[in-house]
Amino acid sequence: MTDTLADRRKGFRARMERRDAMILPGAGNALTARVIADQGFDAVYVTGAGIANTYLGVPDIGLITLTELASTVSAISEITDLPLIVDIDTGFGNAINTQRTVRMIERAGAAAMQIEDQVFPKKCGHFAGKAVIPLVEAVSKVKAAVDAREDPNTLIIARTDARAVQGLEAALDRAEAFIEAGADRTFVEAPTSIEEMRVITGRLSVPQVANMVVGGKTPLTPQAELAELGFSIVLYANTPLQAAMRAMSEVLGALKAEGDVGGVIDKLADFSERQRLVGKDRYDALEAHYKLD
Repeated sequence: MTDTLADRRKGFRARMERRDAMILPGAGNALTARVIADQGFDAVYVTGAGIANTYLGVPDIGLITLTELASTVSAISEITDLPLIVDIDTGFGNAINTQRTVRMIERAGAAAMQIEDQVFPKKCGHFAGKAVIPLVEAVSKVKAAVDAREDPNTLIIARTDARAVQGLEAALDRAEAFIEAGADRTFVEAPTSIEEMRVITGRLSVPQVANMVVGGKTPLTPQAELAELGFSIVLYANTPLQAAMRAMSEVLGALKAEGDVGGVIDKLADFSERQRLVGKDRYDALEAHYKLD
């Protein structure tokens, strides 16, 4: 890696100011992050839902722990120099807990962290039955997150889930309060129309995040239109995971039914492609370099 983590944070902060709807696919593990980097994306979104689904095999209902998240971020940071935007859910507790979370995840390699205002245990932003904490408590957690970061270029992205609970106006009021509390960026989750998305970017002064969830509440919108609306980041948080789930089911279904993979061989990365993707040549070179005579 030729640049430093501080350089990546500074560059990512500047990049977001362009408000050109940069697409961030989500990774719940280091292998997915490698694929994202290999495809030429500019950053990786470390998704809490993806970690819950892939690491624990459970839904996104607040079951991941801080240590599990930090371990995943550290593993991803080890194998890519792309900026990492990390979903820290509700901060894993109150304002004091949030400060510890921010310090741990920043040291693990995050360039930005997203904290939300749901009641713990939280739920996926596109699930029913969500609830949000009182605004004064949410603001205190945003302030705590801002105060806890060691690098001023580490971005704090404050997300509100109030749209589904209290309506768009309440969500916008919360986002404005988060900006006043020091949030660098805000994220109004689950708007239900293009017009609502236009209101969000038109009213809020800092760069905004859009979340494209297949089957979710927000209409799937092309990047060019999201750029015209003025969004800075567009999350496809679990698109890689959804693709992998479908592919695994199809291939394993064929293996079970047919007794071999001949009929689905075109759906498999071959041995050499798998080794290329995980950087085996680099490790071979290191092994040769340090080999004892």
